[in-house]
Amino acid sequence: MDNIVGTKSSLTWAVNIAVVALVLLWTIPTFGLLVSSFRDRDQITTSGWWTSLSASEQNLQLRSAAPREAIEENGEWVVRGNLFGEGEGNLTAFGVNARRPTEFAPGATAERRDAFITVEANGDYRITSVEQPEGSRGTRIFATVVSPPKWTFENYDRVLFSEGIGRSFINTFTVTIPATIIPILIAAFAAYALSWMEFPGRALIIATIVGLLVVPLQMSLIPLLKLHNGVGLGKSYLGIWLAHTGFGLPLAIYLLRNYISGLPREIIESARVDGATDFEIFRRIVLPLSFPALASFAIFQFLWTWNDLLVATVFLGNNEDQLVMTGRLRELLGSRGGDWEILAASAFVSIAVPLVVFFAMQRYLVRGLLAGSVKGG
Repeated sequence: MDNIVGTKSSLTWAVNIAVVALVLLWTIPTFGLLVSSFRDRDQITTSGWWTSLSASEQNLQLRSAAPREAIEENGEWVVRGNLFGEGEGNLTAFGVNARRPTEFAPGATAERRDAFITVEANGDYRITSVEQPEGSRGTRIFATVVSPPKWTFENYDRVLFSEGIGRSFINTFTVTIPATIIPILIAAFAAYALSWMEFPGRALIIATIVGLLVVPLQMSLIPLLKLHNGVGLGKSYLGIWLAHTGFGLPLAIYLLRNYISGLPREIIESARVDGATDFEIFRRIVLPLSFPALASFAIFQFLWTWNDLLVATVFLGNNEDQLVMTGRLRELLGSRGGDWEILAASAFVSIAVPLVVFFAMQRYLVRGLLAGSVKGG
């Protein structure tokens, strides 16, 4: 019987498998992103990160030297060179037609119009023609190349030392730290009042806070921005602090109220019997005991504010002096978003600080989230 105390449920293996599956679903893509951040653009666009330790095959479109470099030899005009320039490559096939890019093996001769093209495995080519070639562009040659695995720190060098990244880093701290502290302070007072102070309309206020949890912040961005402009805040740090405070307060009050209401009633009543005021009870008893809940919300608020781009763009704009880290990385990535190597490196640069904060306070996370669900007040 599975329900007898002391016996192990037969579904334990299913729970373990589900946990392992969830961990893998998060870990594998993150590891792949880390690997991609050390690969160059060509390898990322032609092969997956799981092939990073083995040679990869790439299809390249290259051009020979210009026809004006042709030299006359034995009545023929010859253009020589190497498709890879000063680099090295291992060519496995080539072609002169986009529909058949792997038509010829290395060392074979391909005919194109009035010219004959020979390409060796190391990229050396020879183009011969009876008449002197004309034109300013070289002959287009399609090459299939096997490239060894390459690792580079250039992606991180570009992200970490790009112009303005240091200023954006400071701007992000300027936004994140007050936007984390202010809602915690306000929510702590509100949570204590909703837990241990009797006043009319308390249940209605709690229901309103729960309802605000499901309201998308996108609905209030423009009205709130108009309000800020109307009262003279404009696009300033004070405006974005207040915006993040407003968006974070419902969750903060909900979490802290659940925790504070679960504190032992005897402690609160004993303090009141001894003559302590509500503010003294809050400051000397409730706040120290509520530190796990405060830390758990601080983690959520810090991570959300640090990684925010939408609210920062609306309430700060793209001013160089106020641009946050996510905005700077967006500009570095470009409008088309094709620089995947920069995107991968930027992801790990942007999560460095949140990871430090999370691992420093993660022991309080579960305690703060679950304590309110065990006790009710």
